[in-house]
Amino acid sequence: VGRSEIESSRTGNPYAEKNLVISRLDLMSRDEDIMARIESTDWDMIVVDEAHKMSASFFGSEVKETKRYKLGKLLGQVTRHLLLMTATPHNGKEEDFQLFMALLDTDRFEGRFRDGVHVVDVSDLMRRVTKEGLLKFDGTPLFTERWAYTVNYSLSDPETKLYADVTNYVRDEMNRAERLTQEGEGRRGNMVGFALTILQRRLASSPEAIYQSLRRRKERLEKKLREEKLLKRGAEIGIDTTRGLPEFTQEEIEELDDAPGSEVEAAEEEVVDQASAARTIQELEAEIAALKRLEELAMQVRRGKTDRKWDELSKLLQNTPEMFDLQGYRRKLVVFTEHRDTLNYLVERIKTLLGKPETIVQIHGSMGREERRKAQEVFMQDKNVHVLVATDAAGEGINLQRSHLMVNYDLPWNPNRIEQRFGRIHRIGQTEVCHLWNLVAHETREGEVFDRLLKKIEEERKALGGQVFDILGKIFQERRLRDLLVEAIRYGDSPEVKERLFKVVDNALERNRVIQLLKERALAHNVLDARAVLRIREDLERAEARRLQPHFISSFFIEAFKLLGGSIREREPRRYEITYVPAIIRNRDRQIGAGAPVLERYERVTFYKELITVPGKPPAAFTCPGHPLLDATTDLVLERYRDLMKRGSILVDPNDTGENSRFLCYLEHEIQDARIDRAGKRRIVSREMQFVEMDENGHAKTAGYAPYLDYRQMTDEERKLIEPHIKDSWLSRDLENKALSHAIEHIVPGHLENIRKFKETLVAKTVAAVKDRLTKEINYWDHRAEELKEQERSGQANARINSAKARHRADELQARLQKRLMELEQERQLSPKPAVVTGGALVIPAGLLERLKGQRTGEPALFSRERDKVEDLAMQAVMATERRSGRQPRDISGEKLGYDIESKTNDGHLLFIEVKGRAIGAQTVTITKNEILTALNKPESFILAIVEVDGDIAKEPVYIRQPFQKEPDFGVTSVNYDLGTLVGLGRLKGIAPVTAQP
Repeated sequence: VGRSEIESSRTGNPYAEKNLVISRLDLMSRDEDIMARIESTDWDMIVVDEAHKMSASFFGSEVKETKRYKLGKLLGQVTRHLLLMTATPHNGKEEDFQLFMALLDTDRFEGRFRDGVHVVDVSDLMRRVTKEGLLKFDGTPLFTERWAYTVNYSLSDPETKLYADVTNYVRDEMNRAERLTQEGEGRRGNMVGFALTILQRRLASSPEAIYQSLRRRKERLEKKLREEKLLKRGAEIGIDTTRGLPEFTQEEIEELDDAPGSEVEAAEEEVVDQASAARTIQELEAEIAALKRLEELAMQVRRGKTDRKWDELSKLLQNTPEMFDLQGYRRKLVVFTEHRDTLNYLVERIKTLLGKPETIVQIHGSMGREERRKAQEVFMQDKNVHVLVATDAAGEGINLQRSHLMVNYDLPWNPNRIEQRFGRIHRIGQTEVCHLWNLVAHETREGEVFDRLLKKIEEERKALGGQVFDILGKIFQERRLRDLLVEAIRYGDSPEVKERLFKVVDNALERNRVIQLLKERALAHNVLDARAVLRIREDLERAEARRLQPHFISSFFIEAFKLLGGSIREREPRRYEITYVPAIIRNRDRQIGAGAPVLERYERVTFYKELITVPGKPPAAFTCPGHPLLDATTDLVLERYRDLMKRGSILVDPNDTGENSRFLCYLEHEIQDARIDRAGKRRIVSREMQFVEMDENGHAKTAGYAPYLDYRQMTDEERKLIEPHIKDSWLSRDLENKALSHAIEHIVPGHLENIRKFKETLVAKTVAAVKDRLTKEINYWDHRAEELKEQERSGQANARINSAKARHRADELQARLQKRLMELEQERQLSPKPAVVTGGALVIPAGLLERLKGQRTGEPALFSRERDKVEDLAMQAVMATERRSGRQPRDISGEKLGYDIESKTNDGHLLFIEVKGRAIGAQTVTITKNEILTALNKPESFILAIVEVDGDIAKEPVYIRQPFQKEPDFGVTSVNYDLGTLVGLGRLKGIAPVTAQP
């Protein structure tokens, strides 16, 4: 949501019209009307990126809140869940950190922090790690190394003269801007100073950028001169050269350091060509004359084709080994510049150098969001595109880890942006060491400062590792890097000034100070204990074994994509090339999509996270729920076949050898607490989908988390055979109420108990923290009130605060404590809502179909009893084997998860064992699709256990590791395997069950 969406909104409040909204922090915080619109909304969750911008600090005893902080307080009031994301929550000042944490819970962080009085535990409110501290479960680093290099170059003689003359112009105009500030025109002086720093940065960027900037500035000021001459008669009469310019305050100019790249570009373009310190027509004419001379000089440099900076980039592109892979093919490279003119210049020169215009794409602030995302996707997916040239509009929110090479053609004056840029390629999923080259004209005034800074950073990187890049935004706390560079420009001729600037840089990156900053960065760091890590790992292993992604997703997508006219071919195992995406899918994405656009072709896609990157092969787009290609395809299939789904289902269970049909009922169940939401209803804290099956006798049982995955559709022939059974009287009984009764007795209590355990722990900790903090604050103000009252009695009244105010503050805190404790008690009061049936299906067992087809003649009950006996003996044999192996097995066969036993190893990993018991003489064993896919989801942890049963005796189980290599086709629900071959495979692999290790 931006200005245009607000202005075109049907109700005037787009924040209330949509369920999903992305909006800029500064757009909201700077506009009281927008804040009022947000105040009337209600959200399930609000996520704030770069949340450290919402800062506040103490000024004396008062809290100084920024506009962003006030927005943060408002957002916390209109949402159930508030997630603050930041790399720098702690600036080294504990009281500021606690003000920041108060955005999450005002009561737990009430009042100014007093060391030794307030105890802080944020483990339940914050999860924090640094990049270099992140490890995979096997202990290896999650992020690769990163290396930075400084490429120094010297300007040619013409470039040196241009640099000196423009810098002198900038210095003189900055001095005039400073006089404006001293004489009471602070806002105008700030604007002019801002414009001149932009001009200086463009001078360092490229001959093209400074020429175009000087030309535009001259033309704008000439236009301004003509306007002023029409309004004024004398050359000495005062003029206003800032008329029509945006009125940035100094605070807003400083905030641009943290603003999105596209916003910075727009603000700079508005200011740089117009803001002038000239106060009379005569002064303006003199400035225009100076600009004409500089423009002419810049034109000469531009025409002379001498560009030492480009020469260095050209050498990097052609002669640097990292630019090419082992086969000699060019690797992908990102080149960052600060200015659009330089971007255009580089695009043309790189096209000429490489000789292939199609190998380069660009991203800049004038492009719309969709255009930028498309450029990103093309760079990531098109094997023929090798270079991306970008401004800082690509520095936020865009992932470019297809490349691990980057060049800073221009160095930003805000060191945070260096990390932001580097972070575009140094991301989760990056498998290569990341390399960054910084181009520096080390003999210029600002170049000397940058050269000193980069050398110090490299020294500290060698000593302390790559984490030094994470604190670049914190090293200049007393004086910003921008201020140092401006001072270098204005006074850099003085050896004393130069030495002082170098000392500031050296002190900023002094070893002990850097270590201290890294410690401060870790002040709020928390570490998961070993039990928590083990618990999370177990949950992840279970989730991986049961996931729909990739197998169900891949089989569905490939079938549906071909049905809609798409062309997809397997290029490497489980990695595909899409040579054509039909227009119908691309058009649907334009209607429903909100992220990256659907492309016409993809060099590689995969449904397997671990196959996104394969050595020597192109990276693949990870096609999973949420990817626009899958979402658009799914939406079209649902639209086309929705009517079929509404008619209800009759499904076949191919693994049920019995002859009794059953009814599968799926229902939704919710847990609520005693809090009341804005709609006047009790707040829902948990919602689950549950499945219940009922047989012909009305007996109900819990059916597991997704029993339908093993069922198949019925053929036309089978439907005719089963038609009489569909009309059986038991199906007309009150099945819905029986399902609900079973849920109330067997499902709801477990659901309620799980949520109660979680809530009780959370609420108990919050109650203790709130009581501790507010009670101490109440005691403090009680004592303060008595102190003040005593002073007032003795005639020594406090001018800033009296005893009545202190007493009022204590009473107010007491009321807040009681109110919060009541709310927390309401959060504890959980109650289940009635379960609601949302659908159902008739399930026909394969055994009944066999009977109706004449393929079975024996007694059904006897057949079922024998099968159950064999399976029970097989389970007992495997459980005993696992215990003898020193593992801890758990029978979960009743949950129908795709495996029967979950067995914990000595090192805490889980094994997932599917047990197949067969009577002596059996020739085949049936494996369901769900079981095969579970095996493929966790191939290193899945075991197929075959147990042959002779009468009442189960033989030694045979364990088979990785028994399946590929998933069944889309329409297949089970596969029959030769029993002897499987047993032989297990023995051939030499895996004895008693000594099997994970």
